[in-house]
Amino acid sequence: MSRTIEPVDGRYEVADGVALRVLRWLPADAPGSRSAPIPFLLVHGLASNARLWDGVAPRFAAAGNPVATVDLRGHGHSDKPDGGYDFATIAEDLRVLIAALGPEFDRPVLVGQSWGASVVLDFGVRHPDLTRGVVLVDGGLTDLREAFPTWEVCWDRLAPPPLVGMPLASVEGYFRSAHADWPEEGFEGSLGNFEIRADRTIAPWLSRDHHQAILRAMWDQRTADLWRSLRVPAMIVPVDGGESDWTLAKRAGAEAALASAAETGLPVRVEWFKGDHDIHAQHPAELTQAILAAEAAGLFSGALVP
Repeated sequence: MSRTIEPVDGRYEVADGVALRVLRWLPADAPGSRSAPIPFLLVHGLASNARLWDGVAPRFAAAGNPVATVDLRGHGHSDKPDGGYDFATIAEDLRVLIAALGPEFDRPVLVGQSWGASVVLDFGVRHPDLTRGVVLVDGGLTDLREAFPTWEVCWDRLAPPPLVGMPLASVEGYFRSAHADWPEEGFEGSLGNFEIRADRTIAPWLSRDHHQAILRAMWDQRTADLWRSLRVPAMIVPVDGGESDWTLAKRAGAEAALASAAETGLPVRVEWFKGDHDIHAQHPAELTQAILAAEAAGLFSGALVP
């Protein structure tokens, strides 16, 4: 789908000196034509940005759902303070943002990808009264401590590459050759991860120090503890990218999440995709359809689990 509907672009202050850039798509239905449509707030991954959801958000809006995407602190066109990259602060940013978005976004379903999945899982535990449920897109199932023996090894393996000053043409060429089956909005959204300078070189919006701070918070996060504490419905959307060990780890994580949910009676739905980690950019129509099917089946309409 080519993007024919442009979002409303705005900024919302969530803390002293910290404003977040938010994109809002207006629902297709006229006011009053649909009773109580469920709102969606879409949360990007580490070093990503709100425009990676450009293929998904308009489809939610076309189905009549209020939808917003956000550049989290340090990312995209949002402010980039020196601190506050831990999960508690990010959750507080989202709490304030949801209130600022107004009654149309009362108790939104939070959809997060990769690190964003960990963010919305954490938010669901901290603020179960503020969301109808969470959707975890290829994230929120495993711990970094399971993949790396020490924090130092983790940082050495996952530190961002030195991209500052790389020609924009080289970045564009890489994206198009590595992801030849992506729709155009996926490419455009990926370029939104970078500041494009006057000399046509790029720099990541997320600084290396802030990237490290977020990874450290992920290192300290205990996913199993969050699943045991979650009391809002959840949809798990893992991706089989062909990496056998990584896919096996995600399968084990999904099974553990389902086991925790069974103990508490928590409604959880699992739907696997095949493709890239950025499945929301690669197959936005299919992902949107899967989430809307879960909505139609009533996954996000239940009460909180005691």
